[in-house]
Amino acid sequence: MNTAVRPFRFETSDAELADLKERLARTRWPERETPTDWSQGVPLAWMRKICEYWRSGYDWRRCEAVLNAYPQFITEIDGLDIQFLHLRSPHAEARPLVMTHGWPGSVVEFLKVIGPLTDPVAHGGQAKDAFHVVCPSLPGFGFSGKPTAPGWTLERIARAWSTLMGRLGYDQYYAQGGDWGAAVTMAIGVNEGAHCKGLHTNMPLVDFTPEMMENMTPFEQSAMAGFQFYWDKDSGYSKQQSTRPQTIGYALVDSPVGQAAWILDKFHAWTDCDGNLESVLSRDELLDNVMMYWLPAAAASSARMYWENFASISQPKGPIHLPTGISIFPHEIFRLSRRWAETRFSRIVHYNALDKGGHFAAFEQPATFVHEIRSAFAAMP
Repeated sequence: MNTAVRPFRFETSDAELADLKERLARTRWPERETPTDWSQGVPLAWMRKICEYWRSGYDWRRCEAVLNAYPQFITEIDGLDIQFLHLRSPHAEARPLVMTHGWPGSVVEFLKVIGPLTDPVAHGGQAKDAFHVVCPSLPGFGFSGKPTAPGWTLERIARAWSTLMGRLGYDQYYAQGGDWGAAVTMAIGVNEGAHCKGLHTNMPLVDFTPEMMENMTPFEQSAMAGFQFYWDKDSGYSKQQSTRPQTIGYALVDSPVGQAAWILDKFHAWTDCDGNLESVLSRDELLDNVMMYWLPAAAASSARMYWENFASISQPKGPIHLPTGISIFPHEIFRLSRRWAETRFSRIVHYNALDKGGHFAAFEQPATFVHEIRSAFAAMP
């Protein structure tokens, strides 16, 4: 196996960008939705505006330059290329931190927080708050390799991340994640305690028991109502991706509008935006993230994460005894009370329920997210 860490740059051809614009111009649109809200999905008028901007106003070269300003690399782990950002802090005592995104996100989610985490003094913090930050793209996501056979489970990704951190010179490290990144981070917590010293997650997951449903607080009742709404009204994408990722892949890899709508529907649903997504994230930010799926044709390969792992999303089995920080944002899909979280996490050193923010916490509320990271890991040895 080639263990070399090779430099990586985003280098999109003019032909790829021209093809995207041509596809957008040739879109065959459906009729408009019958209600006047998002209850049937992304409204036609909004989607047409976004895609017209994508075709005529959006500049991928801007985003490409931003990404290429960061040190980026690619390395083969367990037979698969993993692409990642790696930023070393100027502070000697900085802690190594691997941060993992989820679906339908990407490393673009973390661009606002990398600077404050790696160089806190330059962003109003203290040297003791510094981290060396590693942001890998999950297998099948972004510009990481696409698995060609089954088997890239949460446990395997957790092992790969420990291998990656060791290859970068970090035998001991900390881990953070939300969405699938939370599941990977919890797999690290179960299986990689010899190398990982502590965790932070903004979407902790547990298996519920009947006892947990007794004497629920108002917060827990609200969280349970949110769980129910998700399963009843908001989880069709996960059923499709966990059962037929290849089938949906044909449509999304071929149609940029289809790919964008598939992603932006979830951003609207899971962002704390009071129904106005662009009040929290700009069109450029939303499309930067969509491009991390469109350019590498990653719709099917990223959806396979669900097929591989959906049945064990709250697992791997077992309690987590590593020091853990938990931040609960109010518009998160799954929200746990501290009581519920303690059924799995035995060493919660930081728990905070915030009053603003949603599923894409680092993207939506970067200052709050950074403060939560600093507070959580400051409480760990």
